[in-house]
Parts: sequence; C-alpha cells; structure tokens
Amino acid sequence: MKKTDLFIPLITILLVSCSPKKETLLYVGTYTENESEGIYTYQFDQETGELALKLVTPNKENPSFLTTSPDRKYLYAVSEVTESPGMDSGSVTAYRITASGALEKINQKATKGYHPCHVEVSPDGNFVVASNYSSGTLSFYRVDQDGGLSDSFQQIQHEGTGPDTIRQKQPHAHSALFDASGEWLVSADLGNDKLEFYQYNEATAQFQEAEKPFVAMEPGAGPRHFTFSPDGQFIYVMNELNSTVSVLKKQGEHFELQESVSALPAGFAGDSYGADIHLSADGRFVYSSNRGHNSIAVFGREPDGSIRLIETVSVEGEWPRNFALTPNGSFLLVANQHSNNVTVFRVDPQAGTLSYTGKSVDIPNPVCLQFLSR
Repeated sequence: MKKTDLFIPLITILLVSCSPKKETLLYVGTYTENESEGIYTYQFDQETGELALKLVTPNKENPSFLTTSPDRKYLYAVSEVTESPGMDSGSVTAYRITASGALEKINQKATKGYHPCHVEVSPDGNFVVASNYSSGTLSFYRVDQDGGLSDSFQQIQHEGTGPDTIRQKQPHAHSALFDASGEWLVSADLGNDKLEFYQYNEATAQFQEAEKPFVAMEPGAGPRHFTFSPDGQFIYVMNELNSTVSVLKKQGEHFELQESVSALPAGFAGDSYGADIHLSADGRFVYSSNRGHNSIAVFGREPDGSIRLIETVSVEGEWPRNFALTPNGSFLLVANQHSNNVTVFRVDPQAGTLSYTGKSVDIPNPVCLQFLSR
C-alpha cells in the first residue's frame, strides 16, 4: 500500500475529530408574575437528555411564546400583557442570538392588540406575525436587515363567536403559522371555532383572505395550536375546549375537515384542556398535550392521514402547556406551567411511544420551549 493511501484516511479522521460539535440550545419562555426573571437558556445534550442552565435574559413582560428566524440568527418573543412600557398594547421583542447563545435586544414593537400569545416568522424570514388573544387580531411586521422589526404595518381583526358563553364570547386569535412554501398563512381562533386562511398580495403589500377564507371546526372545539404534515397535505389541530385533535386534508387548493379524535383516554371524566401539538419529523406520529389530565397523547398516523390514539403518558408535572421534540427526534420535553418544571422523555423511534427519563429541571412558570441547533 502506498503512503498516500494511508495519508488520506488519516486526514479524514483528523478533520472529522477536529470539526466543532453541533450545539443545541433550549430557550424557555415563561410567565413572570411570580419568580421568573424572563427567558431561560439551557444547553441540551441530544445524546443523554441532560439540561444545563447557561443564562437568563431579563424580561419581566411575560415572554410566553418564542420563535427563531430560519437562519437561526434571531429570536422573537411576545410580551403577553395589555400594556408594554410606553405602549398601549402588548408587544414583540426582537433579539440577536450571539455566539454564546445570549440574547441581545434589537428593538421592541407594539402589537396594537392585547395579550399577544404567539409569534411566527415566515419561511423567507421577511415577515413576523403575532396573534393577540384578547383582541382577536393578527399583527404583521417586516423584518429589517439587522433582524429588528418595523412598526406593525397591518392588523387583521377576526370576527365571530362560539357556543361556549364564557370562553367564546368574542374571537381569540391563538396562533398563526405559514406553510413551508410561505404561500399560505393560517390562523387558529379559539373564540370563533375557525382556522382562517390568508395570502400575501404583492400589489397591495398586505395580507388578505384566501379564496376559501376559513375551515370551521366542530362548534365549541376551540382551536388553539396546529401543525402541518411534512408533505403539506394535512393540518392537525389541537382543540382546547373539547380536547380533540382535528385532521384537515388538502383538497385541490383548499383544506377540508376529515375527522376529530379525542386526545383523552376512554372513561376520563375530569376537566382537561388541549394545548400544544407537534408531528414527528418522519410524519408517522402526532403528539398533543392535555392540561388537567396532565399528559401527552401519542397518536399513530395512517397513510391516509387519519390518526389513532396509541397512549397517554403522564408529564410528571402539572398543566403541560407547550412541548417540543428535539432536533434529532430522540427526546420530547414538556413545559409544565403549574408545577414549575420541564420534564424530559425519550422517544421510541419505531413505536413513537414515550418513556420518562427521570430528568426534570425547575423553572418558574415555563410555558414555551424553543430549540436551536447550530
């Protein structure tokens, strides 16, 4: 064998061993009425499931929902309040993510609505949209070159009510997501039992209703959060008020409701409210959280998009709000708001089932988990 034949594999080994290991950060959004100081940043080990606190970004305005830009350079956080300092509404804050993972504030802009509870960035990174729960409105921003936000250039007011005379007396915009192409913006409104569809009009530089402007959920369902299937042909909706997961299928250019399946085990008679929902990266499993029953529901997903409940697993805490699958899909972490902890579960890659690792970290009022792998 020639010396050069030995030299090439050695160089390859050295390059691999010297290449920097990918870092995985977990940003935790909280409610700050009690002991929370703001946004908590953890180092997460995707092989062991260990969490280590790195730092805390001070923010006492209920940074209850977080999202990162597609290029992983910026983080956006809502202030779920009626009045941010110097503003007569809630707000969204733009942060720069530094090399250390620390968050440097760029700017903060009013939503012109009350209690923004969700924020989303378009796939091209050009737009940010916030959902104002109490006002039932969506607020839109353009993203500047430095990652900061423009003033809100458009607000869309939802209309309508639902049969629940306490929770559905008015519209409550709860979340909004762009599809992978960026062509569609979809909003879930808990107050009017609708998924509302929008598209951006280049001529007017505004978002406008789609040709079919909404899909109605079951009366009293209270749609809260939703997610798209990897191929974009299905939408899975977590309904808060009746604790069901609804399946919408794309038919031509529109979506239609196919079925709604309970996220609770048969025979459960207590009070419970659906919260968050996510799909596994391979699209084989659907996960949703139950507040009250305090569980994660695991669904198997059939080739036709329909779902079947496999199991419900205790979250080892109380009031699971948001949860997140790790970037490599090996773990699922749950933010338990009332028990002030984040718990870690291992995911069986074949069965989709969850097993508690025994790992739990104490965080005051955790309500949102956002991973960043870089």
